[in-house]
Amino acid sequence: MRTTRVTVAALVAAAALTLSACGDGKPADSSVAQVNAPAKTKPGTVLDRPFDKPGLILTDTTGKPWNLREQTKGRPTLIYFGYTNCPDVCPLTMSNIAVAKKALPKADQDKLQVVFVTTDPERDTPDSLGKWLKAQDPSFIGLTGDFKTIQAGARSLGIGIDPAKKEADGSVVSMHGAQVIAFSPKTDEGYVLYGEDTSADDYTKDLPKLVKGENP
Repeated sequence: MRTTRVTVAALVAAAALTLSACGDGKPADSSVAQVNAPAKTKPGTVLDRPFDKPGLILTDTTGKPWNLREQTKGRPTLIYFGYTNCPDVCPLTMSNIAVAKKALPKADQDKLQVVFVTTDPERDTPDSLGKWLKAQDPSFIGLTGDFKTIQAGARSLGIGIDPAKKEADGSVVSMHGAQVIAFSPKTDEGYVLYGEDTSADDYTKDLPKLVKGENP
């Protein structure tokens, strides 16, 4: 089967308009446009023009500075922007990746880096982020920091995020793109994109190739 290819320009336009409403049981804001992607034969979309890795320097779950570009250099890396209070998409995405990672040989598990960057830094402290990720997979990297810095990094990958918004009833809604981007260990570029409907089985099939920097 053929892997779908899209242009970066089209991807950025779609991603900027497609946000997932991850709140405390609140429905998505009807004012946010929803973009329906064409049917694909594979879960991963191989980009014709890969993304450069963002030069983000944030804070990890131990409270220390963490340089995304430097500390993932030469390693297969999955990057996702979300937050720990998300009731559905974020924990499911991380769980699916964790399940798939366990199916890899131990040597490949050690190579793979999974980076979760919070879109809700006011509530996701290093400590709370670390506890949440530990329940998913202790090896996952959690990063927090200044929201505008995080937002700029996400936008450079075609992922739109908005500040968490507190509603009148006290609930909090956060809008963010739910894409996972895979970075090649060969080029350090983000060359494959996965949507929120990607299953654990999908990741299990693709990770062996992503670890090698190959097209899924």
